Amino acid sequence: MEDLKEVLRSVGKAVGIQDLTLGGLMRVALIILIGWLVIRLLMRMADRMLDKAQSVSAIRAYIHTALHVFLWFLLALMLAGTLGVEVTSIIAMLSVAGLAVSMALQNTLSNLAGGLVLLVTKPFVSGDYVESDGISGTIAAVNLAYTTFVTPDNKEIFVPNSQLSAAKIINYNTLGRRRMDLKLTASYDAPTAQVRSAIEEVLSSIPGVLDDPAPVVYISEYQSSSIEYLTRLWTLSGDYWDVYYALLEGVRESFARHGVEMTYDHLNVHIVKQRETDSAPV
Repeated sequence: MEDLKEVLRSVGKAVGIQDLTLGGLMRVALIILIGWLVIRLLMRMADRMLDKAQSVSAIRAYIHTALHVFLWFLLALMLAGTLGVEVTSIIAMLSVAGLAVSMALQNTLSNLAGGLVLLVTKPFVSGDYVESDGISGTIAAVNLAYTTFVTPDNKEIFVPNSQLSAAKIINYNTLGRRRMDLKLTASYDAPTAQVRSAIEEVLSSIPGVLDDPAPVVYISEYQSSSIEYLTRLWTLSGDYWDVYYALLEGVRESFARHGVEMTYDHLNVHIVKQRETDSAPV
């Protein structure tokens, strides 16, 4: 028994622990057992709360891991205090190390914070077409540090989350429908009813144009050489560009069939020949 105590005392001195005894080891084992049970109980309670909180479902795994590590760290500090280790010096050392790491990883940590904001608030999800800070494209993935955009010309752009969380975000898919305002011009010689009929004929032939709200055609402005007509319609977000280009092509053909002239800005110059009597000197 004395030999065992001497061995424990030698081991304690080697690792910097004073008065390491068999009773102390038993207390440590008991604390580990109780701490393990308490951590399991707390983690189960936390998992139930996370399951009910739908707003944090995207970062549930990260919260679970961080809480689990934090609880085991507290248990380790309790064990160190029980064994006579100076806990305050350990905490001070970890604080200094944490400050140094945070200064070195400032940009990375800001991206992580921005990622948490985006994952909790959910201004967009994968598959949405988004425009933000001069970048537009379909969201391919939302990670903690970066968000991946895929542009219409098939470029993949990784945008830091700190930049996105601080910028204005336009989501074209959230509401499911988009309004299109298309301005067209026609000659003053074309009757208004004829122009409106030509445009409405095209609108009725495009499947992507929604009937509710119904599309409308207004006179929006009298310009110097033409009348501007505003065509307002609604379409599904995914059909927006197909409808846009189909409408542009269809209006040109419809105007030609109805005899409506599509005007453009131009200048007419009239040259008047001066009479000889007007140019003779007095």
